[in-house]
Amino acid sequence: MEHITLLIGIVIVTALVFDFTNGFHDTANAMATTISTGALKPRTAVAMSAALNLVGAFLSVEVAKTISGGIIDESAGIRPEVIFAGLVGAIVWNLLTWLAGLPSSSSHALFGGLIGATLVSVGSQGVHGDAVVMKVLIPAVAAPIVAGVAATAATRLTYRLARNRDEADTAKGYRAGQIASAALVSLAHGTNDAQKTMGVITLALITGGVVAPHADPPLWVIASAGLAIALGTYLGGWRIIRTMGKGITDIQPPQGFAAQTGAAATILASSHLGFALSTTQVCSGAVTGSGLGRKGGVVRWSTAGRMVAAWALTLPAAGAVAAGAALLAKQGTWGVTATAVLALAVSGAIWAASRRNTIDHTNVNEVPPAEPAGVVTTALRAVSPPPAGQPAPAASGDASHSADEPEVAQHGSPSAPRAQAATATP
Repeated sequence: MEHITLLIGIVIVTALVFDFTNGFHDTANAMATTISTGALKPRTAVAMSAALNLVGAFLSVEVAKTISGGIIDESAGIRPEVIFAGLVGAIVWNLLTWLAGLPSSSSHALFGGLIGATLVSVGSQGVHGDAVVMKVLIPAVAAPIVAGVAATAATRLTYRLARNRDEADTAKGYRAGQIASAALVSLAHGTNDAQKTMGVITLALITGGVVAPHADPPLWVIASAGLAIALGTYLGGWRIIRTMGKGITDIQPPQGFAAQTGAAATILASSHLGFALSTTQVCSGAVTGSGLGRKGGVVRWSTAGRMVAAWALTLPAAGAVAAGAALLAKQGTWGVTATAVLALAVSGAIWAASRRNTIDHTNVNEVPPAEPAGVVTTALRAVSPPPAGQPAPAASGDASHSADEPEVAQHGSPSAPRAQAATATP
């Protein structure tokens, strides 16, 4: 076996940077609903999620095997610079969608990057098309639908069981349940997403001759991937947390509990089967389903539509960036260096742009401005009116309350009018 070369070391560092971006990009998956309902304070929530992501990274290696030997054929002439280019494509797309506050899939960004770089470098023989279809594309379509249907049913059942109970009393219980279910989602996220970086690093080690083909990730790879995703999670992707917690639907504690429980079950099942599932798509589908499941709840379909559009663009967009990076990296040492410099420049520009519109733990729960009601929203309001005694949503907004209507605080009493976020994400 060969020793780790400088290029492989660069690939490993880049993979851990991707893992870090995956962490803050996907914090919303576990904690957005918990933060939006007030079950946990923002900083407490992300700290808990980070710790459980780290624990989850040690629970399984099935998804890592899918990455290292399932989608890309390491025997087809894949070199470390190809993996490096794929990671660059994934990181750039992650940062762009984070800036826009869109919960796109970090997993699909990684897959798209690896596939795009491989196609340019060695051709279609380097990609296992059947594995891409069976373990990426089909789960990408099915998972959010399954999670959404499960969350819709669970939300309706939850409200039916609690219909004769005092709302303030049940809210306390559901918030406690949310904490438990959020912990489960965080554990599942570490089990699924941290493994993707383990798989990429293992693939780089295999292509460089450091470990044997089809080998399991070494312990140091598991530990470093777990730490990187945990650190990213702790920093918190506040832009995406706001979108998922406040931008898709107005989440109440029973909905948050139902959405998170359904999402955790789906993610854990997929990890056991070796499906490299997008936890973002699962959790977003579950949140949308919880909005459909509550009588009188309204889904902001314009936000959901932008989110789905980002999902559809992720594979080809990350693949296109990675293909360009691969063409440059193939030129040799100077090409790899130029790719790294360009990636750093783009990342720095995105970070600088984010500073003009800061969203953090202090304003993450501010509600985005109401949007005009679309055809779908209007039709759903017609067939699913709010419960008796509850005012109907304003016809001009795509939110469940008018912008001028006092919001009901988490403890059930009227609060000050809802603040409109001057710095809301797109």
